[in-house]
Amino acid sequence: MGTKKLYRSRTNKMLCGVCGGIGEYFNVDPTLIRLLFVIFGCTGSGVLAYIIAAIVIPQE
Repeated sequence: MGTKKLYRSRTNKMLCGVCGGIGEYFNVDPTLIRLLFVIFGCTGSGVLAYIIAAIVIPQE
């Protein structure tokens, strides 16, 4: 059994592919992940988390 790795998606992306990659990793619709980032983005923590994830998570 292969191990799963977290990557930014090249095919399912809006900005940097972070939400698409997280959705593929957890087998969840990326739209739900995007909604969570928007909800947390209202407080400012979602924007910071997205920027950090875009820098840290490697491209697929």
